[in-house]
Amino acid sequence: MFLTKDGEILVNELAPRPHNSGHHTIEGNFVSQFEQHLRAIFNLPLGDIRLVSNAVMINLLGEPGFEGPAVYEGLNDVLKMDGVYVHLYGKKFTKPFRKMGHITIIDEIREKAIEKARMIQETVKVKA
Repeated sequence: MFLTKDGEILVNELAPRPHNSGHHTIEGNFVSQFEQHLRAIFNLPLGDIRLVSNAVMINLLGEPGFEGPAVYEGLNDVLKMDGVYVHLYGKKFTKPFRKMGHITIIDEIREKAIEKARMIQETVKVKA
């Protein structure tokens, strides 16, 4: 959603389901979007949406120019880092810009989470 200078709300997309833009809630919130969705479907009380920690999520996309069996470069280095959670979606084949997974970074200090995310974006590559 976007709020214009005139106070108008513009909606880009509505998704009546868990959405990629909220995957950071798995580690970053007390109750994830997935749990909230199930609670709503089953008419259960909704959970605590407060942050556990600052969270940044980056998508793992297939690199341009690569198509075939997926090879993940740089994952070993990233998996050694504190506050980093790798989610691979089990797709065997990659192609340019195909979403293959995501990585969530949490840190008490927002700027550190952002800095770590930028470094991870430069480190992890999905090739074939």
